[in-house]
Amino acid sequence: MIHFFHTFLPSPIIVDFGFITLRWYGLLVVLGIIAALYVALFLGKKYFDIDKEVIFDLAFWLIITGLIGARIYDVFLQLPFYIENPIQILQIWKGGVAIHGGIIAGLITIYFFGKNKKINFFKLTALIVPGLALGQAIGRFGNYFNQELYGLPTNLPWGIPINFINRPLEFINQTHFHPTFLYESIGSFIIFIILIYIYIFTFKRKRDSNHFFVWSTALYMILYSVLRFSLEYLRLDQTPEFLGMRWPQVISIIIIFISILTISIHSHVNKKSQ
Repeated sequence: MIHFFHTFLPSPIIVDFGFITLRWYGLLVVLGIIAALYVALFLGKKYFDIDKEVIFDLAFWLIITGLIGARIYDVFLQLPFYIENPIQILQIWKGGVAIHGGIIAGLITIYFFGKNKKINFFKLTALIVPGLALGQAIGRFGNYFNQELYGLPTNLPWGIPINFINRPLEFINQTHFHPTFLYESIGSFIIFIILIYIYIFTFKRKRDSNHFFVWSTALYMILYSVLRFSLEYLRLDQTPEFLGMRWPQVISIIIIFISILTISIHSHVNKKSQ
């Protein structure tokens, strides 16, 4: 497997019929969505007592708003490029969706959906986050086939070759780079395993289900933010900086802070009500 990644130069296109082109990026995003939906349906039936019709309705809106939010967020992060190339804003099949934008849009969607259906906000987020982690683990391979979001040059045996035209100018003579897509994919899958383990072995023992919903949602947010913050030290893609940090690192810190604050406030309120 390591030899394969080190020597194989991927193509973004699966097959080109002329009138229609099938791309790996789109296929892997769809597979990630399907996997996330399957996990939500399993958890909804076994632990959350939420009808599958409700989950399908929520998934429909999350897919739409999540993709739109992820794209809008990415466009704003690379605004000078898209101002010069406005037509590429619509070319989502070439990549360019930011997970933080999808998460923000998803949270807003869940809030209004839950309010309409009279379902607790954190119950819905806890239902979604395990599948989201699995979907990220699958979808990140789309970046591999697009030859994007790779890391610094490396001589490690699992370094991936990057086509000449896809290399940044400062590393134009380098051939192999860190597969940050793979690091994030593995990390996201580990987060998925951790969450599923917690759900299976601790959920039924929790007397306060709402506290579990808050805690498990925050756990995903914290774990993924730590993963993303760490990987930003390797990534080469252009992004705004603030206080010497890449923008995704800033957002990750904010998410970690909000998650810890949410747990603390909910725990305090929960203790006072007992």
